[in-house]
Amino acid sequence: MKRKVRNYFLLNAKYDFIASITVFFVALPLCLGISLASGAPVYSGLLAGIIGGIIVSLISQSQLSVSGPAAGLTAICAAAIIQLGSLEYFFAAIALAGLMQILLGVFRLGGFTQFIPSAVIRGMLAAIGIILMSKQIPLLIGYNQPDFWTKEFFNLYTFQHGFKNIGSLFENISPGVILISVIILVLFYVWEKFISKGVPYLPSSFIVVLEGVVLAFLLSRLFPSLQLASTHYVTVPENIFSNIHLPVLSPFISKKEVWQNAIVICFVATLETLLSVAAIDKLDPSNRITPQNRELVAQGTGNFISGLLGGLPITAVIVRSSANAEAGARTKLSAFMHGVWLAIAVMIAVPVLNLIPYCALAVILIRTGYNLAKPKMILSVYKQGREQFFPFAVTVVAILFTDLLIGVLIGIAFAVYYIIVHTYRAGYTIREYETDGKKYFFIELALNVSFLNKKRIIEMLDKLPEDSIVEIVGSKSVYIDHDILEIFQDFKAKAKDKDIQLTMKDIAAVETMELH
Repeated sequence: MKRKVRNYFLLNAKYDFIASITVFFVALPLCLGISLASGAPVYSGLLAGIIGGIIVSLISQSQLSVSGPAAGLTAICAAAIIQLGSLEYFFAAIALAGLMQILLGVFRLGGFTQFIPSAVIRGMLAAIGIILMSKQIPLLIGYNQPDFWTKEFFNLYTFQHGFKNIGSLFENISPGVILISVIILVLFYVWEKFISKGVPYLPSSFIVVLEGVVLAFLLSRLFPSLQLASTHYVTVPENIFSNIHLPVLSPFISKKEVWQNAIVICFVATLETLLSVAAIDKLDPSNRITPQNRELVAQGTGNFISGLLGGLPITAVIVRSSANAEAGARTKLSAFMHGVWLAIAVMIAVPVLNLIPYCALAVILIRTGYNLAKPKMILSVYKQGREQFFPFAVTVVAILFTDLLIGVLIGIAFAVYYIIVHTYRAGYTIREYETDGKKYFFIELALNVSFLNKKRIIEMLDKLPEDSIVEIVGSKSVYIDHDILEIFQDFKAKAKDKDIQLTMKDIAAVETMELH
């Protein structure tokens, strides 16, 4: 048995080793960029990447998913840091969110995400993508102040918005940053369109970072007047681990806002994790299925540790996971090793990381945001009909003009409204014929007929003309509400008074209650 396990490990190790390097080059710039977009210290994203790679992969039973800081949580993190007023409160919220995820997994509640309509989930991701892209625009033109984006597009109930600093935006433009951004965007497009398929082992994100470093260096040497300021570069502390501290949670637990943000982080992180894991399982050539509740325990443990050490929230990330699968990974050793490479980079390569300009990371994040809100996806939702598109569109608009949690709740409420309307209209079908000078009505009940159909069914029965033939069939119905059965029972007496020849098939007879 031991020999079999050893042979299995050796057989897959070389594939996992190669894949881990690819994932490392994808994850490193994303860890830095997501820290930037979240308004958190750069080391927070790197810590989350290390913990997601090493700790989460040890507990998780997913063989191909890769965990780390997620772009989908940047808007939430940025708003939480502003609302809570300190990083300590923010990290406490992350730790509490991790404990909530562990409880969800322990009590086997991981399936709650299945009750959220897919249109609302797509709307949530699209709104996050729009916010993520828009937040990078100041960085593309050299704005180096941290206060430009403090809230959503426009928050209707707080009247705070992301455009209040628009005046100072144009006062901080850097021609050098704009030039580098334009060149990177063009080269990025050329690489993706014509070159990337020929060299799949070189991730696009790594190429963008390399281009940014080289262009910034050349600009400083050839055109000193256009060189970037020190604030335009990533700043990672020389000893990142000196920033690690263990906050005491007890003073923060009494603060209501910490709990509110913990619930939001838990909800979105859980949703993104389970969606990513489900998607990556479909890419697994071995058709392995990840246990959802075990995954929540793994992610919750990672978030708890990340919050304690000052890291960002962690989820399973589809970008890194798909890169892992495409690179030929076989087991979770690849995800573990990518975390090791991140830790080594942090320990010995900080001077190199500090050569990366922020505008290069902004280009990567714009691409990530575009993938979340690409027009092709929006068009496909539109083609699915208004029952899918309207909840999607309402969710997007609601998130942009309120916040993520309220926007999702509004989207769910709107989707439920559509379900109610659809159920109300779909209680039955009716066909009308003429036979022997009499009108014949064939009424076939739907698969499920609930109390929501009462009003429409009563109105339909009242409109049936006298001296007609009526047949009501429930053969296809799996469920007919008792209220509906009572309506048909009462209609028998009315039918006799109106000389209606009534036939009912596969509809149970019930006793009707009379009120005295």
